[in-house]
Order: sequence, then structure tokens, then C-alpha cells
Amino acid sequence: MVSQMIDIIVNGKREQVPSGMNVRKLRDWVKPDANIMLINGYPCSLDEILKQGDQILFIRKGEVPDPHEFDLLFASRHSRKVQEQMKKATIGIAGLGGLGSAVCIALARMGIGHLIVADYDFVEPSNLHRQQYSINHIGMAKVDAVVEIISGINPYMKISAHRVRLTVNNISDIFGDADIVIECLDQPEEKAMLIETVIEYLPDVTVIGASGIAGYGRSNHIVTRRLTNRLFVIGDLASEVKVGQPLMAGRVGIAAHHQANLVVCLLMKDPNDVVADVD
Repeated sequence: MVSQMIDIIVNGKREQVPSGMNVRKLRDWVKPDANIMLINGYPCSLDEILKQGDQILFIRKGEVPDPHEFDLLFASRHSRKVQEQMKKATIGIAGLGGLGSAVCIALARMGIGHLIVADYDFVEPSNLHRQQYSINHIGMAKVDAVVEIISGINPYMKISAHRVRLTVNNISDIFGDADIVIECLDQPEEKAMLIETVIEYLPDVTVIGASGIAGYGRSNHIVTRRLTNRLFVIGDLASEVKVGQPLMAGRVGIAAHHQANLVVCLLMKDPNDVVADVD
């Protein structure tokens, strides 16, 4: 008598197994040295019976998934359609402070294929209040610290790191291969220079900037606006840094994740759902 088969997903890959198979038999077939077993995101016993549609993850503690397995795991969460678009993308990030360091981490978790990052600065103790660095990064170049952080999240992401101050003369060379450039700089004149240079000299590149993210509260005032076909700005366009209204981790983080979310929408060619009407 032929056993009835059920469809399951094992470490991100679709498989058919006999109905009534337990986790132990599957583990011994797929990954005998696994010592952590999860079904549908929860720990399970080796004797648990598999059911139609179950998603099973076998892990050996401390082992880094190989590139193929890593890709399958991302695709199982994001869908293959989204993951393929993420893998093909090259994203530039200008500045690795509160915005840039957070955007880098979000994009690494989203499976972006190639990041181009640029910053001339070093991590100092005062950066820890809103930037994604740790005590052990103090004194490191920010580009080096970001590479270290990302390698612990997505070791197969390509990163091109430039420890340099961005100018009109080098922006095109640094970001020429990018599909999208995210402006994460501090000073208004630097922000304007970056945006104007990309718009003028890199005609195929879209820019995502930020303006008005200082202070605390008013989370829902931070929105995504389309200013032109190639320029988007995140923020409330009003909250500038001043006495009593500093840059703080909460609002900076909200803006950074608006930027990262817009990257996905643009790559999937569907930005309209996240864009507010320009006042």
C-alpha cells in the first residue's frame, strides 16, 4: 500500500514526506547533527508527528547556514518573488550615523544583495545614544564597524565600504552602480549637495532623503513624501535640531525604517502605498 504523502517546508525547501513521519525520522534524513528543531517557529519534540503545511527548521547550534540554505530561509520569509528582487539590488548609503547605521541593518535583514556605504567618521562614545554601534566599536571607522555588524547578520551580503568624505567630485564614482541612494547625512548643506549631485550626474538613480526627524513624540508626523519621480524625503520637514529638540533614537529609528521600507517598495515597483500627499 502506497503511503499518503504530505507537503512540508524543511529549512526553506519544499519536500514531500510520508504521512505519519515524525521529527526524529526527518531530522535523521535531512540533518542528523541538528540539535535544535523548530516547527512553525516553535520548539518541538523529536516524537512530534508532521502535518501538512508544516515548516520545519533544523539547526546545529553555532553553525552558519551555507549560502544556498541562507537564501532559502530568506525566501521562505519574504517570498521568492521579493527575495529575488532584493538579491539583485545595489543600494548606496551616504552617512553611517543614526539613520545610516539603522538602514544598513534593516537592509541586511531584508536580503539586499549589495550595499555601498560611505562615511569618513569614527565611532565615539556620544554616538551610542542613537546609532547602531556598541561599546566595542568605539574608535573604529564607522564603515568598518558597519561591515562587522552586518557580517554577523547576513554574511553573504556584498559590501563596498568607502571611508571618505563625500564631495561633488567623488559621489558619482562611489555610487555609480547603485539603484537607489539613501541620504543619511547630518548637515543641511551636505544633504543638499548629495541629493543635487546624484540627481544631476546619476540619471538612473533614485534618492531617498530625510528632513525633520529631530526630537521625540509625534511619531506619525514622520511620513514618506515623493517630491519628484526620482526624489523621496522622509520626515515631517519641520523638526530641526535645536536646544531642547535633539536627535533621539526613537524618531531617528522610525525615519530609518521608513527609508528601508521605501527601498523595498521601489524595488517591487510599488511605492504609492507608503507615500503621503505633498502638502
